[in-house]
Amino acid sequence: MAFVRVEQRNGRLASAVRIDSVKGKDGPLTKGTVTVISNVRRGSGDARDEEATAIQWTLWGKLAENAAEYLGTGSHVNIVGRLRNNNYQNAEGKTVYGMSFVCEEIDYLDSRATAEARKAGQSASAAPATAPASQGNSSARNGRKAAAMADDDVPF
Repeated sequence: MAFVRVEQRNGRLASAVRIDSVKGKDGPLTKGTVTVISNVRRGSGDARDEEATAIQWTLWGKLAENAAEYLGTGSHVNIVGRLRNNNYQNAEGKTVYGMSFVCEEIDYLDSRATAEARKAGQSASAAPATAPASQGNSSARNGRKAAAMADDDVPF
């Protein structure tokens, strides 16, 4: 069986991760489903058009549980996975062809502040500042900059 690696970079979730429990060989498994949309620019000069690509990904186990907890609609992610052939014979004996995308790795690209603001139902721009802006000395500005950099370095 061929293995096809698929990468979807700089995508945004079209909806929250949907979690289901399915019966596996060793007991119940957590299955997550999410649609991720990436925008790509095609063409050159003034003729550049934006093309949206939407892929429905399946996540399994802890990967699905963590994604459901930390990601929401609009979350910014990179996903690496594989394309899986899921052909089957229907009741009439005809072969039905299909493909599915199975997530193996997911990178959370939003800062912690953005993720928390989204979780609280706010926009990222309405997130509270980490230090008061009224202080004018350089140590306060440097402290504010360090706090902002620490939040931005965290992937979720």
